[in-house]
Amino acid sequence: MTTTQSPPPVPASLPRSEEEIAARVKALESIMIEKGIMTTEAVDRLAEIYENEVGPHLGAKVVARAWSDPAFRDRLLANASTACAEMGIGGLQGEDMVAVANTGAVHNVIVCTLCSCYPWPVLGLPPNWYKYPAYRSRMVRAPRAVLHENFGLDVPESVEIRVWDSSAELRYFVLPQRPEGTGGMSEEQLAGLVTRDSMIGVGRPRRPGE
Repeated sequence: MTTTQSPPPVPASLPRSEEEIAARVKALESIMIEKGIMTTEAVDRLAEIYENEVGPHLGAKVVARAWSDPAFRDRLLANASTACAEMGIGGLQGEDMVAVANTGAVHNVIVCTLCSCYPWPVLGLPPNWYKYPAYRSRMVRAPRAVLHENFGLDVPESVEIRVWDSSAELRYFVLPQRPEGTGGMSEEQLAGLVTRDSMIGVGRPRRPGE
C-alpha cells in the first residue's frame, strides 16, 4: 500500500523495559481486583486463554500449514478467517482476518494507525510497541527506516514494502516466506520456525538450527 524512499529519521527505541511493563500490569491488576472490577479467577482465566487458546503459537501452525499445503495457502489468502476456522482457530477479534503473503518482490508489514487493532486468534495480544505513536505513525511514513533502526530488519531497496492498516473491520497478518533448507521438515517443525514478529512483518522466521 505504501513504498517509501529516503525516509525521515525515526525516534530511538520503541519499547519500554519488560520489567517496567510487568510492574505496571501487576499494579493495574491489583487495583482492579481491590475495587471489585475484576476477580482473581477472571484474571487467571484471561491468562489461560492468551497462553493456551489464542496467540502466536496458533498463527505459527497456520503459517506452517500454508507452507506445507498449497491448496490451504490459496484458501488462506482468499479468506483467512474461513481457512483458520478449518483448524479450529477463530473468535473475538478474528471475525474478519486477512493474510498477506511475502514474496521475493514484496515485504508486508501490519500496523493500526488509529489504536491497536490486531488479529488476536492468530497473534494473541499486541506487543506494547505496536500501540506506540512512534510505530503507528512512522511505520506508514518511513517503513524501511523503522524496520532497520527499531527491529534490525533490512529490506533490500529492490523489494517493495507494503504497509497494511488494520481496523475494527479488517485485521491483517503476514504469511512470511518459507526459509530455505526446510524441505524435509514436518508442519510441527516448521511451526517452530515461525515467530510472532514475522507474522507482523517486523521480523523473519528462524532458520533451521537457530
